[in-house]
Amino acid sequence: MPAIRNIRSVVTEVTIESLKKEAARKVKTADHAMPDVKDEIYYPESATERDTYKTKDGKRVPSHHWDVYDFTKTIPRGKVTTYKEVCRAVGGSPRSVGNALRNNPFAPHIPCHRVIASNLFAGGYCGEWGAKSKTGTQYFRKLDILTEEGLSFDQKGILQDPDKGLWIH
Repeated sequence: MPAIRNIRSVVTEVTIESLKKEAARKVKTADHAMPDVKDEIYYPESATERDTYKTKDGKRVPSHHWDVYDFTKTIPRGKVTTYKEVCRAVGGSPRSVGNALRNNPFAPHIPCHRVIASNLFAGGYCGEWGAKSKTGTQYFRKLDILTEEGLSFDQKGILQDPDKGLWIH
């Protein structure tokens, strides 16, 4: 019987891995993702996949984070929304939304760079807030990405022409 268990275990592992690869094939870089990203990113869609998904650190993703990621995924290229608008849509607080996006294991498929502060300041990116953080490099990287997507910001990092660039769901 141990041989049958070993075969069953191998078949199960191969099947799960092939399902993950198939799901990743379905999640190709689309209009909402960054243009220079060619790799496919596995993003669990079903409740079962999400219940068993673990990050590279071996941690589970909280259900609130899934809600934030699902909403953020719908922000169109060339648009931004605010942390406050995301919380209105999914619940929680702006801080909880920021925490979810800071821990986003699916970037750039989940375009966390498209979420800014309510005062239209570009805000944080990759755990850094603005140019006054340790290096400020992530802040400038976020501005570069958003500029490539067609948005413009002034010297202080404030979104210019919010009528064009601000997306309210």
